[in-house]
Amino acid sequence: MHHQPPSSTTTAAAAAVPPHYILLATTLFSLLFVLSLTIIAPTPPPPPPSLSQPHRILNHIIQQQPNPAPPPPSLAYLLSGSVNDSGRILRLLHSIYHPKNQYLLHLDRSAGQTARDALAAAVESVPLFRDVQNVHVIGKADYVFSNGPSALSSTLHAASVLLRISSNWDWFINLSAAHYPLITQDDLLHILSYLPRDLNFVNHTSYIGWRESRKLKPIIVDPGLYLAGNGEMFFATQKRELPDAYRLFTGSSTAILSRKFMEFCILGTENLPRTLLMYLSNTPSSTSVYFPTLLCNSHNFNRTTINHALAYTSLDSREQAHFLNSTNFDELMESGAAFASPFLPNDPILDRIDREILHRNTDNPVPGGWCLGDSDCSVSGDADILKPGPGATRLERRLVEFLSNQTTQCSDE
Repeated sequence: MHHQPPSSTTTAAAAAVPPHYILLATTLFSLLFVLSLTIIAPTPPPPPPSLSQPHRILNHIIQQQPNPAPPPPSLAYLLSGSVNDSGRILRLLHSIYHPKNQYLLHLDRSAGQTARDALAAAVESVPLFRDVQNVHVIGKADYVFSNGPSALSSTLHAASVLLRISSNWDWFINLSAAHYPLITQDDLLHILSYLPRDLNFVNHTSYIGWRESRKLKPIIVDPGLYLAGNGEMFFATQKRELPDAYRLFTGSSTAILSRKFMEFCILGTENLPRTLLMYLSNTPSSTSVYFPTLLCNSHNFNRTTINHALAYTSLDSREQAHFLNSTNFDELMESGAAFASPFLPNDPILDRIDREILHRNTDNPVPGGWCLGDSDCSVSGDADILKPGPGATRLERRLVEFLSNQTTQCSDE
């Protein structure tokens, strides 16, 4: 097929057009083409906030876009106690209650079945708890030795129960009867609503000094794992070396852990959770080792970890926690933490926290945006309505400090 040359008519017409008109037409066409690309080409959405870009999380916290505000998360609480802790657990429950959350109360075997029945009856006697149906009491309790692996076993058992109870909660928080909140639930839910739901808050370090080595190398036998509650933990004469298949991390026993991570611990198909659990089944202080080690050795979670459990504990020179009292009140406020421990039962500082921070009356929950009617909050309204206060500002300031210091991945020291 042959191409024909352009006709003389076409050539003559082109020659008749002045050159400056051709230049003007070309310029206009180019401008229209560029504008069309700008209008048609969609702007790519910003990537979701991630721990590799902490400034994006800071923007989520600081901007607090009210229209529309993100929906508040739901928290699953485990409140654990022992003998004579029923009153403390009930007080803690009232101080952190919110209809959006789930609560599981556990009194270990040393408390006796009568105490557990009385605790369940006390919960059932509160009309608000009875109507919302989000407070549960474990009837068949576990044997728990606080410094042994039975404490870890009990925590994992409770987490599995909470996974079955509700499919809607986002974070798991384990507290003891010696804990108490430093902010309201509206404060905590408000701040967490602006954060990715896969974050995990846990103190951790991979530094294993002589003190940590002394805790990790001994071999113990915890009778709580064998349903022998009358026995005592005892140490074997042998010691073992630290594992080389994964790196051990130590931290705090209290943590705020994502639902995705808890499902990985309990329902996951990978070997690491079970391998680590077997190793810690005869190791002291296993609760403070299991979650940090599992988070930091898993490629799916080691970049979702913030090196703080949002809880305040004052340690002495021997790294032993001492009881908090009224002299520590200013420290607690400056910490920006959501919780603190340990407190003695009915210490006057708890009354001051109720009065000045939580604005809570005795035997009543903390008033919040969900609260209808009188100040006793006996009627629950819309649980998605939050009324954050000064506690949200303190927690936000603390989180900004963590994220700006890049404490958002597993520490190597």
